[in-house]
Amino acid sequence: MYAALRAAVLHGEFAPEAPLKPQELANRHGVSLAVAREALLRLVGEGLAQRLPNRGFAVPATGARRWQQLAEARAVLEPAMLTMAIARGDLEWEARVRAAHHRLAGTPPFAREGDAHYSDAWGEAHRLFHRALLEGCGNAVLLEAFDRMWIDSELARRWSAIGAPGRDAVAEHRAIEEAALARDATLAADLLRRHLGRTAEVLRAQPPVDDNAVTNAT
Repeated sequence: MYAALRAAVLHGEFAPEAPLKPQELANRHGVSLAVAREALLRLVGEGLAQRLPNRGFAVPATGARRWQQLAEARAVLEPAMLTMAIARGDLEWEARVRAAHHRLAGTPPFAREGDAHYSDAWGEAHRLFHRALLEGCGNAVLLEAFDRMWIDSELARRWSAIGAPGRDAVAEHRAIEEAALARDATLAADLLRRHLGRTAEVLRAQPPVDDNAVTNAT
């Protein structure tokens, strides 16, 4: 059930702030209430669900303060990691970055024309490109922090596609790759910082959401 529910949340079957009711989900998936609650708690741990004071669950609001804090944290951490990667990365790192970018550039962002949310295939190619860029830093602790924040921000990234139909992500990724492989750390870090900031800008442009406004999520 966990995998199916996770995919449903990421695919937009539950809108931001929508209640995730354990009993209804248990009935839908033909599992016990305990199994449904366990799946929801796993989603909470990934940042894909919110546990409310009354012990209910809901999809986080993508415009909430938490997402802005994640965007701010990534904009501080990842450019610094990229600067380290450019200084420390070897030819193997360069090859991984090229391969990851080639895969990303060749993967359509949407599975079907008219889809509102990025596809799973593109989402994974996107993750692998950003991680490949940073792996050259050689710091396992920083990479673990990246992995955690990536999962935490995945939901906001999927929903941000709705608010940025004209965004040229292909050009953004290409420019970052070119600057990184040219070993221009200043330019690469600046491009990455701006790239990360655009998702936050899209979310800020959406109607404000009160973090405590989710109700009926029992």
